[in-house]
Amino acid sequence: MNYTLNQLQIFLKVAQSQSITKAAEELHLTQPAVSIQLKNFQSHFDIPLTEAIGRKIYITDFGKEIAEAAAAIIEQAYAINHKTAAFRGELTGKLKIAVVSTGKYVMPYFLADFLRQNPAVELVMDVTNKREVIRSLEANEVDFSLVSVLPPKLAIEKLDLLNNKLYLVGHTARQFHGQTPAAIFRELPLIFREAGSGTRQTMTEFLDRNEIPHIKKMELTSNEAVKQALIAEMGYSIMPLIGLKNELFNNDLQIIPVKGLPITTMWSLIWMKGKKHSPVAAAYLAHLEAKKDEIASDKFGWYDGY
Repeated sequence: MNYTLNQLQIFLKVAQSQSITKAAEELHLTQPAVSIQLKNFQSHFDIPLTEAIGRKIYITDFGKEIAEAAAAIIEQAYAINHKTAAFRGELTGKLKIAVVSTGKYVMPYFLADFLRQNPAVELVMDVTNKREVIRSLEANEVDFSLVSVLPPKLAIEKLDLLNNKLYLVGHTARQFHGQTPAAIFRELPLIFREAGSGTRQTMTEFLDRNEIPHIKKMELTSNEAVKQALIAEMGYSIMPLIGLKNELFNNDLQIIPVKGLPITTMWSLIWMKGKKHSPVAAAYLAHLEAKKDEIASDKFGWYDGY
């Protein structure tokens, strides 16, 4: 059989996500490229690996066994690479981080230099909602988590990276001058993130704390979805500034002045108190402690203008 390690990786990702679209997104490939490699991989076997019903793909029992074998082979391949790098005296191993969804606008900038300096380090980063981020931290599945709202009942240590500022945001078609928060929120349809989102929690606490009546228009499960809804003039939302750079610069969205905003929290890298870090995790933490202020100034200088 002449299948490649790349084909094994693609099939494993398809099996894990049960979606060619999601596999393509996670592998940073096009859907046609994933489909072609999946077809080429299937050509090595007489028994079907997948089954398509309607628009959904399912993994057959045989496919599940091949996926398990693929995972073991890929793990061994990584082990070989790690051993080779370690023999050369390079830092090697996995760095595992769970990031709340809006954190995808923050975390890459605090990772890039470290990964360039340590090419043998393998990054495993899960971008999900706050609830799942905290669960994976408690379960010791990750080295670190990036959050903007600290978990109140968890014994953690933290390293603060960057201020997180949340504003009321909407389309530029309408201008606002001098209205009170109560007046604005009474007439504006508000778009919320889903339950379990840190942004949702912060937004709801602000409304409740100020006893502001509001219209709940809809609930969406990602900041990207909220942004597109705002651009389409479907409503307004309280959103983190960090993900709005292009939309503000292009005049697609505006910040609506409201007393009591912005809400300011902190993007913090957190880990369980007393956790014994791996050499890779310890090296990364040392890198951040030395470079975080420089990274924040260099990559987020635009942030101070708001």
